[in-house]
Formats: sequence, C-alpha cells, structure tokens
Amino acid sequence: MQFDINKMMKQAQKMQEQMNSVQDELETIEVSGSVGGGAVTVTCDGKGEVKAIKISPDALEDAESLEDLVLMAIQDAQKKANELAQSKMSSITQGLKMPGLPF
Repeated sequence: MQFDINKMMKQAQKMQEQMNSVQDELETIEVSGSVGGGAVTVTCDGKGEVKAIKISPDALEDAESLEDLVLMAIQDAQKKANELAQSKMSSITQGLKMPGLPF
C-alpha cells in the first residue's frame, strides 16, 4: 500500500474548509435553553455564545432563585449548542480519530 501525501493533504484541506463552513454556520444558528417552566429562557448561537436572556415577570420576585434559574438556563442552552456543534463536526470527520479533535 503506497502512501500518497498529496492525496492526504487535499483531504485535509477539504476537511478544513468544511470545518470552517460549519463554524460559520454555527454562528447563525440559535438554540434556546429554558428552565422554571419558561421563567428564564436563554438563547445562544451554535457556538454557545449567549445572545439573549428572557425573564418572566413572575421570576422577578425572588432574586436568589432568579440567579439560579438564569445560570441553569445558560448551561442548558450552551449544552444544546455544544451537542449541535459536535453533531455537525462529527459529520465532517465521519468517525475519524484524530489527535486534538474532540469529536
């Protein structure tokens, strides 16, 4: 079996282009995490960057509980964004185990 470095480099370049494309796409996708029956909803982009926080007026009565709800909603939205990113990236790597890639 002959090792073709040019073919490997072309494949790596194609994979890099696909990964860049997915990264760009993730910036435009929104995911939301909601807790407390909708008391707090956090919207993130596909990379996990928080874009918006919505708080129900009913949640304003207890500051300590509100702080917990906001934190949990952020964590939920970021978890969904991470899962989305992993799913999209794994479709590019197609199960390849490459050092330095978490997918």
